[in-house]
Amino acid sequence: MTTQAEGNFELPDGHKVYTKSYLPAGTPKAKLVFIHGFSDHVGRYHNLFSHLANRGIAVHSFDQRGWGKSVSKPAQKGLTGPTETVIADVAAFVKHHLNEPPTIPVFVLGHSMGGGEVLTLACDPKYQDDVVKHVRGWLLESPFIGFAKEETPSWLKIFAGRLAGKILPQHQLVHALAPENLSSDPAIVKSLAEDELMHNTGTLEGFAGLLDRTTALTKGLVRPKGDAVKALWIGHGTLDKAVSYELAKMYFDTFTGEVKDKEFKTYEGWFHQLHADGSRSEEFFKDVGDWVLARCGDVSTGSKL
Repeated sequence: MTTQAEGNFELPDGHKVYTKSYLPAGTPKAKLVFIHGFSDHVGRYHNLFSHLANRGIAVHSFDQRGWGKSVSKPAQKGLTGPTETVIADVAAFVKHHLNEPPTIPVFVLGHSMGGGEVLTLACDPKYQDDVVKHVRGWLLESPFIGFAKEETPSWLKIFAGRLAGKILPQHQLVHALAPENLSSDPAIVKSLAEDELMHNTGTLEGFAGLLDRTTALTKGLVRPKGDAVKALWIGHGTLDKAVSYELAKMYFDTFTGEVKDKEFKTYEGWFHQLHADGSRSEEFFKDVGDWVLARCGDVSTGSKL
């Protein structure tokens, strides 16, 4: 029987964020650290986390600063800080789970904006020795490498936003993601629209950082080098209307050549939230679990990589 645990985690600068874990019965076969996306929170991943925990994979997640239950007052909505802070937060949470206990293999999964953050961390020279090389594998669900055409802002909006951001970096701006663009399941679309924790609010500084990260990824300025990234898995739906399937595939094909163990899984006709795209999401759950367990020597997968 699996159990759930809630708590708090103190980030490097002393800021505390909400955490949630799904723990399997007995000693875990693996640990999965999960990083959510823009205007999202870890409470929306129950089915995925439960499935993995039932297969012996402990899942540890947190609502990033500015999002979900880590927001205690309106002024904190979307207040993520610059990219340096965002990546330092993710690195600190991953490192914590590398150390407790250190004998269980650790994997990191990021969704959407969180996928772009996870990929940025995996490629950051600053964290190669103390974090990246100790992670057994990196998984990206619909990673934000670039905008889908439905969400691409105009050059004028980008220019004006960057200019204003230099003057008022913490100015809040609402950017609503259309729920019907995230899932093909009407029930999920309705729940997205009614979820009060999904506030769709970012800061000009946060949006600028997000744009900088996507630019660096699409140009290949940020890419895995050497052998620190041991394994990489990317899953993406072809009908994603939030972030670009084509750019994610391009990144995988063009810039991941130094990763020896890698896989790109195309979900034909799926939307952005592979974990919440109707009953077919069970296939995604299984794919993630199989990939992780195959790299832990789990006998049920027939692999001992």
